[in-house]
Amino acid sequence: MQNGAYPEAMETYDAIMTRRSVPKTGERVPDRQTITKLIAAAVRAPTHHITQPWRFIVLAGDSLKELGEAWARGVERLGKKTNGLREKALRAPVVLCVIETPKAHLPKVVEIEEHYSVGAAMQNILLAAHSMGMAAMLRTGATVSISEVRQYLGVTDEELVAGFVYLGYPQEGADERPRSRRTDCNELTEWRGWN
Repeated sequence: MQNGAYPEAMETYDAIMTRRSVPKTGERVPDRQTITKLIAAAVRAPTHHITQPWRFIVLAGDSLKELGEAWARGVERLGKKTNGLREKALRAPVVLCVIETPKAHLPKVVEIEEHYSVGAAMQNILLAAHSMGMAAMLRTGATVSISEVRQYLGVTDEELVAGFVYLGYPQEGADERPRSRRTDCNELTEWRGWN
């Protein structure tokens, strides 16, 4: 990276092939400049008609506890148990909330392309984080629909919580090998018109 601020970035293909989800990070907090670089990578995702259907909320410190409280209140309202729920918001020192702001009401904009753009933005975050030696994990699930969480984040009725990217650095001594249970690509590919 520039100015020696980061170690030499890995090749793109290597980053893709070695990226993995890290469910729990160490305590070291990424600085604001680093998170800004991840968001800058996110907004380079393809966006048909340059709709840029996203915005970002970066949570750290007490904001993570507040997210956990909102999450727990919503689950309690639904009559479910909150065992360990508050702690889930604290799995990493930073949570980057990706909010989708679809522009499907505009002429020529196809809604599904808005979803694809946001998915590509989140993948850019994950790959950029990995290439900078960070630990990251994307979470969605029922949490994104809980009204208390949406209210805490200030999400409008027209917006979607696309995902929560948990960010930090790997714990000391953590296994950094990708855990791959992926089907081999050759089993999923049909070739037509090839000799």
